Amino acid sequence: MARIGIIGAGSWGVALSLLLHENGHRISIWSALPEEIEELQRKHEHRTLPGVILPEDMEFTAELGRAMAEKDLLVLAVPSVYVRTTAAAMKAWIRPGQLLVNVAKGIEERTLMTLSEVIEEELPEAVTAVLSGPSHAEEVSRGLPTTCVAAARSKGTAQTVQNLFMSPVFRVYTSPDVLGVELGGSLKNVIALAAGIADGLGYGDNTKAALITRGIHEIARLGMAMGGRFETFSGLSGIGDLIVTCASMHSRNRRAGILIGKGYTMEAAMAEVNMVVEGVYSAKAALKLAQKYEIPMPIIEQVNHVLFDGEPASEAVKELMMRDKVSEAPALSWPEE
Repeated sequence: MARIGIIGAGSWGVALSLLLHENGHRISIWSALPEEIEELQRKHEHRTLPGVILPEDMEFTAELGRAMAEKDLLVLAVPSVYVRTTAAAMKAWIRPGQLLVNVAKGIEERTLMTLSEVIEEELPEAVTAVLSGPSHAEEVSRGLPTTCVAAARSKGTAQTVQNLFMSPVFRVYTSPDVLGVELGGSLKNVIALAAGIADGLGYGDNTKAALITRGIHEIARLGMAMGGRFETFSGLSGIGDLIVTCASMHSRNRRAGILIGKGYTMEAAMAEVNMVVEGVYSAKAALKLAQKYEIPMPIIEQVNHVLFDGEPASEAVKELMMRDKVSEAPALSWPEE
């Protein structure tokens, strides 16, 4: 049995706490919001996961030091925009060699750093890993089978995470490609916004398939230019996570996109979804990375125009469809004629 602190009491943190508790581990959950902790202590149920009852022996606390004390593993499960401030707050209690798994997905807009890079900057004492893949909290909390990937800079660290999370309903693979896993998990949220916008405009399955296919093409081109591996983008944290995020109504990115496609502003769509829409925060960073590495990312570019420049979604689709004619795979050559 391991002692595990879940730093963040959102739906994903709570879902993982249930999984880890079922695996026989002792769980403490922390939230920065005392009222959220009070509700969890009183109801043993998270408001975004109705009907999922949390075990009586699970600890809930608003004291960060208590949640971190003497833990074998810390799971950082706050929204991406709060990763740096939360990591900075954790510094007072972090111990050298502390194993920390980040499960948030995003890129810091100001620095263009991945979240593990942010954590390592704030908490150099910790040993940081990443867990990502097609894994909606609503399904994981109910024990529906899925698979994820644990990425770390050392094989031993990745295998430790694999052993702690692995279960009959949660299969975990390992990977040394931390950068690729993080990029896949964060950039897919921006493509999911585009998929939702297409749904909101009333487009069909053909459009969705095209967005997923060309979306992973954009993600992989940028990711490999930055040092990620092609195998990662064709795997669970790449195409796997992209498919589920573009197709599922559990996806807050897709839901926000649907509203934008129907004419909502970005702000109104986020307010309606009433949860953090990670793709909105990653969109600008993704575009800046594309420009930095000189990688064409037309879907990412048009999503930014719709979100931040007031471009009508229907016009963005026209821009995508009527770009210059190109080959699908320029590296392939024609036979001699």
